Amino acid sequence: MIIAVFLDTSNNVRTEHVAEAPELLQRDGHWYSLRGGPRQPQPTDRAWDPVAVYASDELTEEEFQDLFELNRKRIPELNLKY
Repeated sequence: MIIAVFLDTSNNVRTEHVAEAPELLQRDGHWYSLRGGPRQPQPTDRAWDPVAVYASDELTEEEFQDLFELNRKRIPELNLKY
């Protein structure tokens, strides 16, 4: 399984397990594009599934990077080493 992280806003992020990580996914009527991964995190104190990061297909790369950084501190999957 793959942990998919969906970045919506600085206050709205969700994760779910998916079998595959296609370039585009539709959730709740919105299209999300794959922005990173899936990549296997380095070992920590627990086992991690590969992580894929998705964001709205309408965001520019700069907007995505800003959103990623805003959520990095509170979403563990975004702060792992790969």
